[in-house]
Amino acid sequence: MSSPTPSADRSAENHAADPIEAIVPLIPIVLPVVGGVLIFLLAFIAVFMA
Repeated sequence: MSSPTPSADRSAENHAADPIEAIVPLIPIVLPVVGGVLIFLLAFIAVFMA
């Protein structure tokens, strides 16, 4: 209401892609994979040190 231009005109503008919005959909896949790699790495270090 306070904007002089309708929302359709604003959506047509070219905006740079936000890098955070590009990464967010991958979080449910990347986080468990990185966690599993970290656990394996820590277990390997523990066995190697023992």
